[in-house]
Amino acid sequence: MKILVTGGAGFIGSAVCREIVDHTPHTAINIDKLTYAANLESLTSIDTSERYRFYKTDICNREKLDEIFSREKPDAVLHLAAESHVDRSITGPADFINSNIVGSFMLLEAARTHWESLGSSARDRFRFLHVSTDEVFGSLGADGLFTEETPYDPSSPYSASKAASDHLVRAWHRTYDFPALMSNCSNNYGLYQFPEKLIPLVITNALYGRKLPIYGTGDNIRDWLHVEDHARALLRILEKGMPGESYNVGTRSERSNINVVHTICDQLDRLRPQPGGGSYRDLIEHVSDRPSHDFRYAIDPTKLETTLDWKARETFESGIEHTIRWYLDNEDWWRPLRSNIYDGERLGLLK
Repeated sequence: MKILVTGGAGFIGSAVCREIVDHTPHTAINIDKLTYAANLESLTSIDTSERYRFYKTDICNREKLDEIFSREKPDAVLHLAAESHVDRSITGPADFINSNIVGSFMLLEAARTHWESLGSSARDRFRFLHVSTDEVFGSLGADGLFTEETPYDPSSPYSASKAASDHLVRAWHRTYDFPALMSNCSNNYGLYQFPEKLIPLVITNALYGRKLPIYGTGDNIRDWLHVEDHARALLRILEKGMPGESYNVGTRSERSNINVVHTICDQLDRLRPQPGGGSYRDLIEHVSDRPSHDFRYAIDPTKLETTLDWKARETFESGIEHTIRWYLDNEDWWRPLRSNIYDGERLGLLK
């Protein structure tokens, strides 16, 4: 297949492109407008492959989308392009409305126009996979899991924008019989993640000897998914999933934020001891909580595991060590980002 990947220079998108080129016979057509969190350096291992191409394009630009669909004639779309950082959505929601809602609409219409132009066999094969988040479901209490039937209850401008795009995808399937399907994933971590998110921020702050900020008490719980497991899941859904269906992607790896930070500190104590001694835990600093901070997310991936035969390869323990070692070995990738784009300052504060 030719798979058009939107947001393919981002964290998850680049993992998907690498998975396509390195481990499948398919071709990755990467569309990305290269915002602050996108990085073509994450794709240097595949950028000379005959099965990879890149277009610098905004998914809100319908004319450019039509040109790319006409030129490349993709067999599938894997839609990952989105603004994704909750803190940034609190103080700058407009970018999230534009990219996540308007952009998804433009892409749906460009893809539908392309699909309607295909012959019958190609139309039958075509798929559009929209990648979403568990945050659209809101917050769980101490018990329970998100399933594909959980009602939507978004809490932030980010999750509300993703919920809106999810509803657009469902509507296009029901109204136009467009062969769209959807996934909702838990929190991703791993290689090449922009250092504004919890795990890479804590790792890189620790290596700078800076404070490790924890929102509130640190008791908020997330379900952690290694990005390479997620990339494999998305390709499995694209290849085997049923149009009109949604699939939750998670690994039953719930951890409180404070537990995650303790784990990172303990691993760094072992792998990169501080020159002056002492534990990285000494750098932990509790800060004021995020507005409307959801307490707990937890995914039930049973449908994906049983109907599409997908299994995660990484445990949280193996995945977090793999991730920490990568950041230790690839300072030339993340240090320019911390120096030139984001220095670790607190985001999402209401004045």
